[in-house]
Amino acid sequence: MTRVFSGIKPTGHLTLGNYLGAMRRWADVDQHRADALFCVVDLHALTVDHDPARVRRLTRQSASLLLAAGLDPRLCTVFVQSHVDEHTRLSYALECVAGDGEARRMIQYKEKAVRERERGGGVRLSLLTYPVLMAADILAYGTDEVPVGDDQTQHVELARDLAVRFNQRYGHTFTVPRATRPAVAARVMNLREPAAKMGKSDDSGPGIVYLLDEPDTVRGKIMRAVTDSGQEVVHDPAGRPGVANLLEILASCVGGEPAALAGSYDSYGALKKDTAEAVVETLRPLRERHRELCADPGHVDAVLREGAERARAMARPRVDAAYRALGLLEPVADPVVNAAR
Repeated sequence: MTRVFSGIKPTGHLTLGNYLGAMRRWADVDQHRADALFCVVDLHALTVDHDPARVRRLTRQSASLLLAAGLDPRLCTVFVQSHVDEHTRLSYALECVAGDGEARRMIQYKEKAVRERERGGGVRLSLLTYPVLMAADILAYGTDEVPVGDDQTQHVELARDLAVRFNQRYGHTFTVPRATRPAVAARVMNLREPAAKMGKSDDSGPGIVYLLDEPDTVRGKIMRAVTDSGQEVVHDPAGRPGVANLLEILASCVGGEPAALAGSYDSYGALKKDTAEAVVETLRPLRERHRELCADPGHVDAVLREGAERARAMARPRVDAAYRALGLLEPVADPVVNAAR
């Protein structure tokens, strides 16, 4: 059975872009067709200055929203990255295979390093090396497919390169993964800045629809979305990115192709109104289920505990094999402990 792995980083409140671009496909498609693992990658949230209490809070909220979006622990494995030690064990092993230049060429590293310096902060070493940790997240499970947005494709390519290089140098150990992307709304853009992704760690709240926004808040944000000069409603991402973004969001919510939907509208106002209502209705069941999960925190704890146990059982044999392949001495079993068992 095909194995799928993907993760979400708890650096901000999850957005409509996270849902339409990834989470809904995970729930509707991937968990049914594959042996799927979905992870809150909390260690990745430590690469920049952060509030520890906020990371813990957002980690739980992200896990709850994954379940609210329809991930079923009977069909897939949902867990928190830091609960499975094999991620960091394998990350260091892969750092011994990766090159410094490969890490520095990562586009996200370049962009985030610039932002950190502009804020007057230092750039943490983990910001440079976290793509290798992401590769470990993927490779530890023998992953075949990684559903990602366009901005993460480069990181999956690094994971592929490291898997091939490790296998060539030390013997076949890792499956070489491939990135997969949904056809529509792979990258939902900021409503106020349609040239920028709708990112959960972005500060421009008016352009971002958060999954837990109240319906009237959602409507207000979409009705104030930036459009473009002219009046004709056409799907032209290069020439009219604001309108194209609205059409792609609408298409993702109601089905159909953005270009075909454009022909149904003769004004931006009508497009915005229909898009707003479509988004509100799309998010309604998710918000209702999230309220139920918040009232039953023990259920979320149990899902994450059992998910980590399953993930650990899958990852440990492969990570142990990688350690042996690299030449590391296996730990000697304690005969007293074995006798007690």
